Amino acid sequence: MLLQAIINGLFFGAIYATMGIGFSLVWGVMKIVNVAHGSFIMIGAYLAYELFRLYNIDPFLSIPFTMLALFILGYLIQRYLLNRIVRGSIFITLTFTFGLQILLANVCLLIWKADFRSIRVSYAGSSLALGGLVIPVVRLGIFLTALVLTGLFYLFMRKTKVGIAINATSFNFEGAKTVGIDVMNIYAITYGVGAALAGAAGSLIVPIMSINPFTGGQLVGRVFIVAILGGLGSTMGALVGGLLLGLVETIATVFIPSSYQELVGFAVFIIILVFRPQGLLGKRFY
Repeated sequence: MLLQAIINGLFFGAIYATMGIGFSLVWGVMKIVNVAHGSFIMIGAYLAYELFRLYNIDPFLSIPFTMLALFILGYLIQRYLLNRIVRGSIFITLTFTFGLQILLANVCLLIWKADFRSIRVSYAGSSLALGGLVIPVVRLGIFLTALVLTGLFYLFMRKTKVGIAINATSFNFEGAKTVGIDVMNIYAITYGVGAALAGAAGSLIVPIMSINPFTGGQLVGRVFIVAILGGLGSTMGALVGGLLLGLVETIATVFIPSSYQELVGFAVFIIILVFRPQGLLGKRFY
């Protein structure tokens, strides 16, 4: 049913958007292709899993904890490691984040082994029936939470001093330094915020998909597509890009086998790159 596929696509798209916002932020401010972003999502999922296993904390309620933990991790990585090379070539930063992704994956492998893990909440089988539509409660919760997180992040970037400083640094590095902004600290905060959003995405995905230490490498491709579709550096673009990717992939399964789902997503990605390389909501000066 097409309408059911659209609803499912929106639910998947909201998750994609939450994954992509932090990646897009880091690129928009520092011009870093953060390959390690997928590993941050994976770590957030593992932390939510442990909080549920040890203390029976619902994955939705674990979001503040995973965001705080990933913010600290991201801040420290940027402050004491990435800031040393952040003004270098894109090849150097890309190599660093690629190596970081491998390191984080192997640390998770050491701690949690290679077994797949997931969370099954008590309401996993609950759903709402609206006419002929079936809306799983878990996916509805993920969708609403993702929208709230996106809205809060948008307000943070537009209404707070730190958010305004991040925007100023992204537009004019030298100008930001001239007016007294500690740009290296802003870079660390930006990377921390991106990691925190990845941690939130990890808490959201673990009730609906299994994770293992190599999940991060699989997720980063999706994250990259979302950021490109919406426009690198655009918060609302990441939301639009995520929803679009979710809709395209899910609706495609109505007409073609689900095994071609990823192919459709990459096809849309290439089309957008050809006809609108700055993304749907991106601007050329980003």
